[in-house]
Amino acid sequence: MRHAFLLSSFVLSSLGAVAAHAATVSVSVSDAAGQPLSRAVVSLEPVAGKLPIKPMPSAEVAQIKRQFKPQVNVVTVGTAVSFPNFDTVRHHVYSFSPAKTFELKLYAGVPEMPVLFDKPGIAVIGCNIHDQMAAWIVVVDTPLYGLTGADGRTRINAVAAGSYRLKVWHPGLSNTTDGVASALTVGASDLDQAIRLNVSNSPLVPLP
Repeated sequence: MRHAFLLSSFVLSSLGAVAAHAATVSVSVSDAAGQPLSRAVVSLEPVAGKLPIKPMPSAEVAQIKRQFKPQVNVVTVGTAVSFPNFDTVRHHVYSFSPAKTFELKLYAGVPEMPVLFDKPGIAVIGCNIHDQMAAWIVVVDTPLYGLTGADGRTRINAVAAGSYRLKVWHPGLSNTTDGVASALTVGASDLDQAIRLNVSNSPLVPLP
């Protein structure tokens, strides 16, 4: 019993030490003029090795008033995404992106099967009937990610000390397959990072 108690104490002590050295990385993303950019995807990837990840239990990109909602979604590798149609017209949803190619032909309601996003990358989603409809699904291979709000900011919590690639992507970038990457070293203290992106006219529908 004493050995079990000592082992439990050691495990709890070790977990406490790890938690004590985990930092929060706050990232603000703006355009070249310094205006906040909403719906920018921020992620941290370890320089050495990979962090364990799990597919999300569920994710959804709906069609409402002939727009995709949300327009930008972030999911982990292996997540299945459903595409319910809440409009009174049918949609034909598709993607020809290398990250995921699929086609949901003219339908109403909820397709029987969701779409599995099984590799990292950026999938551009469109509707073959309504050209104004566009969405992006960013598939990440790390549990450390965030999506900026209207203030252009997001926080990534519980980041262990180490060397990382900080990646930032936004639909307004001219190259939609890659974002902007920079090196980041995380220690025991919280970090604040400011990123400026040279974006073109944003294809995003204004937030309500």
